[in-house]
Amino acid sequence: MEEVLHNCETKMTKACEQFEKHLNTVRTGRANPMLLDRIEVNYYGALTPVNQIASISVVEGRTLVIKPYDINSLKDIEKAINTSDLGLPPQNDGSLIRISVPQLTEETRKGYCKEVSKFAEEAKINIRNIRRDVNDSLKKDKSIPEDTQKNLLDEVQKLTEKFNKKIDEIAAKKEKEIMTI
Repeated sequence: MEEVLHNCETKMTKACEQFEKHLNTVRTGRANPMLLDRIEVNYYGALTPVNQIASISVVEGRTLVIKPYDINSLKDIEKAINTSDLGLPPQNDGSLIRISVPQLTEETRKGYCKEVSKFAEEAKINIRNIRRDVNDSLKKDKSIPEDTQKNLLDEVQKLTEKFNKKIDEIAAKKEKEIMTI
């Protein structure tokens, strides 16, 4: 019984971590190398994350500098950034790429907050799906006494509420960070 709850909590923790990782790709008005985590480059026929084929650093707080390990991949990195949903134009100077991250307007800040809310809702759906799967497996297991089963279902519900609250707190913190000028 403890194993069922432990597995449930582990899966919910992973869903929460995935949500946090996804939030790192949302712009906040400051340059952050994690903005490029979702961008994959066609590198010798294989889709490869930018951070695996180049070093990414922040210069002067508002500029990302991408220096590829292989200079031949410069054009491919530039193309991947242009075709992504990042919305920031890369500037290629022949040896590295610079991306200036401008201040966010009030309108774009609100748009990014909506994106955070969407990610939060997706994370909550993942949590509820985990709860449903665990509940279904508990209900199918006829070897568990009825009162024990009810207690386990209650514990799973408590875990679900705990992780939903954690997701709300993380989302609120990110929205506050976005709205801060």
